[in-house]
Amino acid sequence: MCILPGIMHENPIPIIAIDGTTASGKGTIAYRLAQHFGYHYLCSGALYRLTAYVALQKNINLDDIPALVTIATNLTPIFEGKQVLIDGTDVWPIISTQEYGNPASIVSRHPEVRAALFEAQRAMIKSPGLVAEGRDMCTNVFTDAKVKIYLDASVEARAERRYKDEKEKNTGKTLEGLVEELKERDYRDMNKDVGRLYPAEDGVIIDTTPMTIEGVLDDCVKICEKSGIRKAE
Repeated sequence: MCILPGIMHENPIPIIAIDGTTASGKGTIAYRLAQHFGYHYLCSGALYRLTAYVALQKNINLDDIPALVTIATNLTPIFEGKQVLIDGTDVWPIISTQEYGNPASIVSRHPEVRAALFEAQRAMIKSPGLVAEGRDMCTNVFTDAKVKIYLDASVEARAERRYKDEKEKNTGKTLEGLVEELKERDYRDMNKDVGRLYPAEDGVIIDTTPMTIEGVLDDCVKICEKSGIRKAE
């Protein structure tokens, strides 16, 4: 099944799409941009994690494609800031853990599931605008975005960022181990049969290695404003 929609004309509702490597800062920057402009926020990875979460809760095999498609088609999460609400309960603290990271990766390999979630993500386009982050936002899901940004950083810098989080959680992971994990993740993400990670031809690439979050945010705001993005009234 082919799920690539092809190049779309720019959407009348402004969309800011952000792709990038793991731990490059795309989640934080996308959320901050949504706050800055007063737009809706979409973390595409949450949808894959949520699909895996529901499947595991129902003891559904992660290779049962018809069942996974049914789950993906019927997801009705509400995104409020960084919360992912299901029936009024924030499940993000649960699905954001590594326990659901690997199952989400398995789920995302199925083209049929990606096709179902493609429609769910497109349904998030609502006034006054949308900031969406993930690994194929610019190149597949939101090719009609007004602004496309690809965030990257050296694997060492990204491992350092991830290491700070792991130390706070006391997971016991080492910096060296995280470097290897990220290298393996990069390889998988960039060599997938579907949803492959790569910069959009009409996007802006930002190397965040030497930058602070505030510096990256400032650059992204300027890029958006230069493209005609304005704060919601």
